[in-house]
Amino acid sequence: MAKPTKDMFDPKTFLAKVGAGKTILELPKNQPVFRQGDVADSVFYIQSGKVKLTVVSEQGKEAVVAILEPGQFFGEGCMNGHPLRIATTTAMDDCVITSITKEAMMAAIRDEPKFSELFMSYLLTRNSRIEEDLIDQLFNSSERRLARLLLLLANFGKEGSPQPISVNISQETLAEMIGTTRSRVSYFMNKFRRLGLISYNGHIEVHNSLLSAVLHEKPLLRVRERD
Repeated sequence: MAKPTKDMFDPKTFLAKVGAGKTILELPKNQPVFRQGDVADSVFYIQSGKVKLTVVSEQGKEAVVAILEPGQFFGEGCMNGHPLRIATTTAMDDCVITSITKEAMMAAIRDEPKFSELFMSYLLTRNSRIEEDLIDQLFNSSERRLARLLLLLANFGKEGSPQPISVNISQETLAEMIGTTRSRVSYFMNKFRRLGLISYNGHIEVHNSLLSAVLHEKPLLRVRERD
């Protein structure tokens, strides 16, 4: 006897195809997905490429608050009643992104347990990351914040081997993400390379020694003053 259709539901296949309330977007590098202040009525899922989230304060200061990769959602604030976007999201590479209307998201969460599980897992993981970022900003030096960010961007701790970091992620972007200046990031990056913790070869390769240094709080990652 054939299994019911619901048992065969694959959330990633669902997200990869056009359907009711879903649109597949192919965006070139540097193309905004949405801008801060736009109407919030859809959730997005990254099939390929990377996007960055930036926020501009009332004083005009811009900060990069996240870099998102394939398999991640963004724009989910509309599910929580946010009528407007609170950040600008821009493609860092050529991207393929699924746009899902709020109504289609609500229906999928209600009707498809596997999709609901996938989305809940994403929300819990992102919430934990936000808490870790806050602790990082409060208690760690900019040097250690940079080291942690490089490890996260290289996917240390996830399944599979660590990945090279694209040169599309500039030192200015790294500086904005950890709350310091580009000159400090340049100084620390050169220091990490000199110590053999990272290397450059058309992209940034993060070595296991950087993870070891962060986990064991080795002196080479300590600075006397926070900045």
